[in-house]
Amino acid sequence: MIALNATIADGLFFATGTSLAVAGPGGAVLCYVLTGTVMSSIISSLCEMTALMPVNAPIMEFPRRFLDRGVGFAVGWMYWLVWVVGAAGQIINTSKTVEFRYDDGKTNLNWNMGEYLNSAIWISIFLFLVISINMLPVKVYGQFEYLVGCFKLTFVTMLILLMLTLDVMKPRADAYYKQAPGRKYWDQPYTFFNQVYSVTGEDGRFQRYINGTAGTFLNMWTTCVIAMSTYTGMDVIAATAAESKALADAESMKMGSRKTSIRIVTLYSFSMLTASLVVPRDHPFINGHAQSPGSRSIFIIAVVEAGLPNLAHFFNAAFLFCQLTSAINYVYLASRVLHTLALHGQTGPKWIAKRLQTCRRGVPVRAVVSVMGMVAIISYMSLSHTILVFYYYLPVMTISLLTVYVVICATYLCFFKTLKEAKLCRNISEAQAAMYDRDHPRYPYKSHGQWLKALYGMIACAIIAAFNGVGLILQKSFHVLHFLESYVGLLMLFLLILGYKIRKHRFQISEWGLERSNDLCNVIQAASEVRKGRLKLPNSGFTKQNIYAFFAWVWVWMQ
Repeated sequence: MIALNATIADGLFFATGTSLAVAGPGGAVLCYVLTGTVMSSIISSLCEMTALMPVNAPIMEFPRRFLDRGVGFAVGWMYWLVWVVGAAGQIINTSKTVEFRYDDGKTNLNWNMGEYLNSAIWISIFLFLVISINMLPVKVYGQFEYLVGCFKLTFVTMLILLMLTLDVMKPRADAYYKQAPGRKYWDQPYTFFNQVYSVTGEDGRFQRYINGTAGTFLNMWTTCVIAMSTYTGMDVIAATAAESKALADAESMKMGSRKTSIRIVTLYSFSMLTASLVVPRDHPFINGHAQSPGSRSIFIIAVVEAGLPNLAHFFNAAFLFCQLTSAINYVYLASRVLHTLALHGQTGPKWIAKRLQTCRRGVPVRAVVSVMGMVAIISYMSLSHTILVFYYYLPVMTISLLTVYVVICATYLCFFKTLKEAKLCRNISEAQAAMYDRDHPRYPYKSHGQWLKALYGMIACAIIAAFNGVGLILQKSFHVLHFLESYVGLLMLFLLILGYKIRKHRFQISEWGLERSNDLCNVIQAASEVRKGRLKLPNSGFTKQNIYAFFAWVWVWMQ
């Protein structure tokens, strides 16, 4: 549920409108499905390692073990920065969501409280709520996250069903249209894909069009980058491993990983599909003419044009709540990464590391306060330098995460090789060799063809990262500095690794080789050879025992 909460935020509610406008209805749905397979491959790679060896901050710990200690150090700090920036971005966006205004000439909606109170007040309120909840004992925090996750899951399911209902039901008397949309917005003149790519300058002004196959490809590529950024947060499931009592059952990570991937990709894809049936891709509010974040949401546009304007207020309030709870998740994750960096002595002087290592009621209090300090600085900077903050910080978040995902997949490939070598080692007992055997019945989490999935995820993320700045190349006035900003994550990784090597070995380049332990300690196994999530009928035919086994299997996947 924590992973679900981190992922369902403004990306689902607001970015889907941009995806629809850019790629067209069919193209947008296809992009969310394709990028969903990439994210699922990454998550299954990460969670297989975590299920076998639950550790603190696995995203930085496993690269330390199986790639290089310098890579683990670099990934840890990049990952920390990603979630600090993400938390600040969610708080800033939440403060903007309060300023709700929707005026299309027929319907006029607004929240007066958003207009009369300064954004600084809202940011302060949200910062207080975020730090207060992150200071709760971890057991209470987990219970809170579970309830929030239940709400988000129910709310998004309701959105999907409502969009489908609006598409087929007879329009209300005050609706904007007289006939049910049906598949109108997927047929001519809208088409399955958007074949016209619009090149705009840094000031947002139109420069030229690129038509045909090239235009379709560029629109799809742009939407894939958007979709990847909206899926961020799925990897949070592994970050909770070391704090979870459920890991007494080694299969909890396997089931959690699969449920998270299936639910999130399904919710995003069906939300995009059903909303694209009732909102056209050329709607002005999703093409840059919206008055507020809420007014560019395809879900709010759909209910307003269906003659249900009161629902728009409820939706905007729900969006605000979802954004705020995602900020809470991001701070949770950033504080745990900082705490782990401190445990490894990688946060600077010893007196700083010693303080960041301390916990109270399971909460690394000083790490939380440090993270909130950075989040507050970035959030308040947005009040006078909104364009500056988002122009420089958000590209850092996207490219840094893509870089981290490439490292995760590369780490899994090295881990896979280490397992094979350990299993063949003559110096270990038969029981130890069984723990490293992916075909053993009690191996915690085995996904078939996982090394191929890891390779697929690594190549896909590397390609997206490599061509992240393609839109800047097409502009008439090309700025090298702005182009390099699209690759700042790669530069950060290189500089952090270089700094680690210099700090540890000075300029003795001959000692800068790979430093990895290939450590497979603290390996755990499943408690039973009867595995969760698999349907095995005890009898043949239609029997009471088979019915009971079937519904027990359904319940396992529904939990």
